[in-house]
Parts: sequence; C-alpha cells; structure tokens
Amino acid sequence: MYQQLYNVICKRHGELNRRKRLTSFESGRFWNPISKFRIHYQIINTKQKKNSSALFTRFRRRGRKKNRFSYFPMMEVSASAEETTESTGKHSWQKNVAAAAHNHNHNHNHNHHRYKYISNYGGGGSSGRRFLFFVSCFGFYALVAATYAWLAFPPHIGRTDHVSSSSLGCREDNEGSWSIGVFYGDSPFSLKPIETGDTLYLFFENKNPITLQGDIGVAESIDKGATWKPLGIALDEPWHLSFPFVFNYNGEIYMMPESNQIGQLHLYRAVNFPLSWKLEKVILQKPLVDSTIIHHQGNYWLFGSDHSSFGTKKNGQLEIWHSSTPLGPWKPHKKNPVYNGKRNVGARNGGRAFSHNGNIYRVGQDCGESYGKKIRIFKVEVLSKEEYREVEVPFDLEMSHKGKNSWNGVRQHHFDVRQLSSGEYIGFVDGDRVTSGDLFHRVFLGYASLAAAISAVVLLGFLLGVVNCIVPSTWCMNYYAEKRTDSLLNLESAGLFSEKLRRICSRLNRVPPFLRGLVKPNSSLGRLTLGLVVLVGVLLACVGIRYIYGGSGAVEPYPFKGHLSQFTLATMTYDARLWNLKMYVKHYSRCPSVKEILVIWNKGPPPELTDLDSAVPVRIRVEKQNSLNNRFNVDPLIKTRAVLELDDDIMMSCDVIEKGFRVWREHPERLVGFYPRFVDRTMTYSAEKFARSHNGYNMILTGAAFMDAGFAFDMYQSDKAKLGREFVDEQFNCEDVLLNFLYANASGSGKAVEYVRPSWAVDTSKLSGVAISGNTNQHYRKRSKCLRRFSDLYGSLSDRRWEFGGRKDGWDL
Repeated sequence: MYQQLYNVICKRHGELNRRKRLTSFESGRFWNPISKFRIHYQIINTKQKKNSSALFTRFRRRGRKKNRFSYFPMMEVSASAEETTESTGKHSWQKNVAAAAHNHNHNHNHNHHRYKYISNYGGGGSSGRRFLFFVSCFGFYALVAATYAWLAFPPHIGRTDHVSSSSLGCREDNEGSWSIGVFYGDSPFSLKPIETGDTLYLFFENKNPITLQGDIGVAESIDKGATWKPLGIALDEPWHLSFPFVFNYNGEIYMMPESNQIGQLHLYRAVNFPLSWKLEKVILQKPLVDSTIIHHQGNYWLFGSDHSSFGTKKNGQLEIWHSSTPLGPWKPHKKNPVYNGKRNVGARNGGRAFSHNGNIYRVGQDCGESYGKKIRIFKVEVLSKEEYREVEVPFDLEMSHKGKNSWNGVRQHHFDVRQLSSGEYIGFVDGDRVTSGDLFHRVFLGYASLAAAISAVVLLGFLLGVVNCIVPSTWCMNYYAEKRTDSLLNLESAGLFSEKLRRICSRLNRVPPFLRGLVKPNSSLGRLTLGLVVLVGVLLACVGIRYIYGGSGAVEPYPFKGHLSQFTLATMTYDARLWNLKMYVKHYSRCPSVKEILVIWNKGPPPELTDLDSAVPVRIRVEKQNSLNNRFNVDPLIKTRAVLELDDDIMMSCDVIEKGFRVWREHPERLVGFYPRFVDRTMTYSAEKFARSHNGYNMILTGAAFMDAGFAFDMYQSDKAKLGREFVDEQFNCEDVLLNFLYANASGSGKAVEYVRPSWAVDTSKLSGVAISGNTNQHYRKRSKCLRRFSDLYGSLSDRRWEFGGRKDGWDL
C-alpha cells in the first residue's frame, strides 16, 4: 500500500532516487522539498472506529490553494501497531491512490516544463554528481590556495639562523611580538638609537613557547648595548612572571618581578648574579602589576596598580605605598588609589621611575587605543604620605614611521633608563609592530573568508541543481513515538526549530527557473555567471590563506649571525622622472633596513623634500654635470657601509630587498643584485634569457645591486678606471658594465657577483614614458660596444660563469 502511493508521488515529481526516499517513507515520513505545502496523513485503524467502513483520511494544507496532489513537500504517516485493515479499507485506499494517479495525469502538462527542468539537474546518479561537484570545486580551490601560499609566502630562510635547531624559538601569540631597542644619550630626554658600544645586563620577560608562561630571562652586552648575548633563564616559577625590577640595596642585588597571578608581590635576592636568585620575602599580599620603587627624601616609594579591586578601571588605576626600606613593611598612601579613570592617561606604570636634575619622573603607558600603545613621562611635583601630584612632560623618543615594517612602528609600552658611570644615559624600550589581539583578528578573518568560499561553492551547487537541502526526519519531534496526536503535530508545525529549518531548506531548494538559467553552461550569460562565482570563491580562498598563513603582513629584516643592520638607498634621476621618484621614495622608505635615501639629481630643478612622502631621511645631492658616472661618486655623508643602487623606475617588494641585503652581508666584497647577465666570447650583450639558457651568469646590473660604498666608489673613481669613465660619458651608457669589470679585476679568480631572484619586479618607466633605454636594439648595440672596449682595457668576463642555484638559501634559482 505504501509502495503504491510512493510510486505515484515519485513519478509525479520526477524524483528518481527512490531507495533513499523509500527508507524515509517506511520510517513514517516522506518529504519532497520542491513544494511550499505540507499534507499530514493520519491513518486510523478501522477496528478502533466502529462507524467507519473505510480508512478515515485527514488532510491539513497550508499555502496557496492548489490541487492536493500537485505538490507533496512533506508527507507524514502515523499508523497503529496493527497495520492490517479490512477489505473495505483496502478498497477505499486503492480509490485514493487511483485519484492521485488521475490528478497526476491531469496536471502533468501544466507543470511539465518545471519538472523536466529540475530533473535535468537532479536526475539519476545525483549522489555521485554531488560528490564529484564538491570534490572538483574544493580541490580546485585548494590547489589555487596552495599555489598562492607557495608563491606569496616562501620559507623565510635566514630569519632564525641565530636560534639553535633544538630550540622552538619565538612564537607569535595574541599579545604581539615585542622587541627591545637600546638608546643612548646625554639625558633621559635626548636618547638616540646606538650602533656602537662597559658590561650591561638586561632582564626581560621570556615567554615559554610550550606553556605560554612568562619567565625572567637575562642577556649580557660588553659593548654598551650594541650586541647582546643571551645567558639563559634567571628566574622560573610555577606562575607567570614579568616586569623584572632590579635594583641595589645595601650591597645586595634584588629583583621584584610582577607575580599578580598568585596575588602577591615577591622580592628576590641574587645568590649568584645574574642567573641564581632566592626568594627573600613577600613584601605585599596584593596582586600589583608593573611595580617600581624609587628612593626620595629618606623614604622608599612603591608605585603599582591593583586591577582586582572592586570598581577599578583596568589599566587606568595607580596606587602608592611607602616604607623606610625596600624590604618593608609597606604602608598605603592616604589617597589610594591616587588615580582611577581613563586608560589613556598613563596611570599604569611603563617602566622604572628615575631622577634627573633633582626631579622625579614616573613612566606611564597609554593604553587607550590598545595595550601599550604609547609611553608617557610624568614629572612628580608633590610626593608625600598625604599628597601626590604629577604633571605630564614632553617626551619624543625617536620612533620609526614604517608601521608594521619596524619593530616599534605600532606601539611601545616600556621604558627603562639608567645613568652610566660616564654620566651618559642608556635607555631600553620595547616595541611591537602589531596591535594587541592581531593574531585573533587575522585568524577570525581568515576562517571567515574560507567559510565564505565554501558558501560560494554551495550556492553554485544550488543554482546548478546538484545540491538539495534536506533535514533528516529524525530531527522531528516525537519521531520514535508510535502515535502522533494533533496537539503534537500543531506544536511541531508552529514553533519547533526543526520545522522552521525544513521551511528554509524547502525555499532554498525551490530556486526559480530564471535563476537556474543564469548558470546554464551552454549560454554566454551562464558561463559568465559561473566564472564570476568561481572567481569570487578563488579570491576568498586566497584572502583566507593570506590572513591565516601570511602573518601580520609586516616585512621583517633577515638577521645575519643574530644581528641586524641598515643600508643607504641611492638612486639617480632628473626632473622628467619626478613621478617615478615620488612613488619610489614612498614605497622603499618603508622597507625595514633602509636608513636613508640618497637622490642623485642629474638635471633640472630638484624637488622640495616636502614633496616626498618618506619614512626615513631623504637627501638630494645635486650634480653639476649630467653624467652616469655620478652614480658612483665618493660621498662622505653616506653613514652606512652598504649601499643599494636602485633605479627609480624599478619597483619590487621590500622582502626581496631584505633578502638581497642578507646575501650581501654574507659576501660584502661582491656585487649582489637582482638582474643577472652572461657575457660569452662573442661580447654581445643579451637579456637575462640568454643567461638562463646557459645556466650561468658573470655580471650583475647595478641598476639594482648592493655594494660596499667605500670599496666600490673608490675603485670606480680611481685612475685605473679613468678611461672607462670617459667611455661611459661618450656613450652615455654602461656605467654598470664598467663596475662589473672592475669588481672582476679586484676579485682575481674568485667570485665577484651574487644573484638574488626577485619574486616580482615592475618597470614603472613604461607607464610614464621616460625610459632612458627606450630603443632596446640601439641600447643593446651600445652595451655590446662597451663590452668589447672594457674587455680590451680590463680583461674578458667570458672565462667566468657561476651557475644558478649555487647557494644554500635557494634565492638564486
């Protein structure tokens, strides 16, 4: 009986996946998601109804008034334990089935086009088609995302060369990636970053990469802070430690770290400085954070914040305690808390309080926009047991304007300044390149983008008709009950979540034919729509990978032997290329290792420095004569050993520049650049393709190359190179070729050049139409002439060739 009715319904709606539907029907329910209507059947055993000679059938319909058998979205059957009926019941049931079949034939022509169209997308083998659809879509997206990650985020070789292989190294977390900078000056208010260097010990919070618990680490410097050697962990407790305040008292060295996690303030004494410490006493039973002590007018004053008190404004509260000795006992100030308000006023301590010119200064941190956003300095005007008053004073610590590309470009929150025996001051500042919570923000956006990409695939599946939304009948109320009462049916229909979900899914499945027509592969509009949906999905997948795998987006320098350095960026240009120069300065001044930009101005009136948007100092050197030799003039104002000669029409990523600088620091006696060339015995100048075909190079164009400024410029301006310089002026070309010959002569039989492959590079002169070498053939003929001339003067390069991929870093492939 059930099977007969099921066959009519399946035939009416073109539902060919019969086995799956039959299972649902036999369990007590049938649901066809095409229609907007619901029809409930309740079959009552005739044995229980004496006055009934046939099955009593009850219909309940909702929606538009249509033929009752035209649409069967959901059918629910509730039968008694006894399913056998009288012959009259069987006869009545057969009549109902016959009526359903008659209505099916009557309305077939009316809905023929609709069901035929749906059947074309959801016919036989729909499960296999759905599986193939999702596998192909997600496989394609995964392939694109993996390719994008491989190209855009290569392994950062060299970034952790100072970390042992057994160490887990530094790991990023949601608090940021703090670094420590060292500053030097005549007073706490005139500090500058140091580069040259008594023995110093630096104590700092060191987060365990496994437990994420803070310990106190220590490092040593023997050159006034220019270089540092990590000594290890000085203090490790079962709880989190931070803010190590170290001081001398009565010939002993003490440390007072923050330990608010256990609600106490501990004082430790050095047993074997700097790595062995013993707990001296618990000086306060309060969870103070960022506590510091200063001696003033015969008393010791302790400044700290207690964020556990009722009504306390986190990062906006300050308390003061006083004692005759640092060992206590400590008594609270009469006006505690002396401040409890806004987070951006610097109430929370941001370092060691210090004395200067008879005045006391307290260091606070501005936590308004983000934790540790900025350092503020306050001059203490009144400090007594009854009163406290302070006023903020100007404090402009030299800070980078490179944003995320600088170690302190976004925030800095701790400042510790000490006076050395020489009378000078040294200051330590920790900074960060991202805001607090940046990791969570990126992970959230990344997975949200991937979820949107998956949604695009599901949407495409709905439009194509290969995906249907079906709610399992087991989600319904009273599914396992033997009988379904009217009250239960009404309750389920009106308010249950499963019923609402069924309605939503039914509407999703009823995609109008004109929408399905938008994605028909055999039409131009359909192909365009499919392409747009796929493109959106690909973009969302790449954005998700970028947020999850690409890090904060900051370009970090590559250390060499655990240290970093800086270089000067030099470019030669003239008035007609000012547009190139503005874009050039704005982009490259944000690269992490660029200290200064030198503009060699060859012709026309130079621009004003205010016309250039730069994050580093810019110096314009105006030349008296328009000559390509000016590129390598000796310049005593250059402050760095390394110089990157880079044409103003070449744009490449800062990460590529940093890779080149890292390679040059390994080989400072060589030219290190990004454009290789190979010169054979024919002395014919060719493009990079020729070098690739010979799997080797012997020349690097200095339009994008690192060099030792003193070595290269002195050699180029020497008497030995005089004839070569004259030929360069004659041809107004080949100054880079001449420098390659000079380097080859100076290196003897050794390697003179190194290649670094850029991930991408753009020639912006093609956009402005002011390229110096616009005629390629003429340009190559001139350079071939230069090769023959310089070979006669300085020897040939053809007997030299170095293969691509010769270095371990893999950047020269």
